Amino acid sequence: MSEMPSRDIMISAFSENIGLEPVRIGDGEAEVSLRMAEHLRNRGNVMHGGAIFSLMDVTMGLACSSAHGFDRQSVTLECKINYIRAVAEGEVRCVAKVLHAGRRSLVVEAEVFQGDKLVAKGQGTFAQL
Repeated sequence: MSEMPSRDIMISAFSENIGLEPVRIGDGEAEVSLRMAEHLRNRGNVMHGGAIFSLMDVTMGLACSSAHGFDRQSVTLECKINYIRAVAEGEVRCVAKVLHAGRRSLVVEAEVFQGDKLVAKGQGTFAQL
């Protein structure tokens, strides 16, 4: 995997606000972590599905950027997620990989894990701007 880009290029204000932390990025792949915090809990006292979805969406976007270069923008056209298990405490990590990088669009898959347990799985299509 190539050298990780600077944090300023990778993290948006939104990502920072919810607590996303890049772990590794390069060659069409990305890994980002998210630690449970009180502001991420839903009424059931577990991590909100929107927080998990945001983790997945941002990680897939970073995988796209690492495939086509951080000088170009990519935006989510569509994304599908399956939630497998709830997260009550601790940290989750999302791993995303570009499956297809075309001239105008990219298809990306992602998985969210807590330890070795699968929390969510998704796939998205991104436009390359």
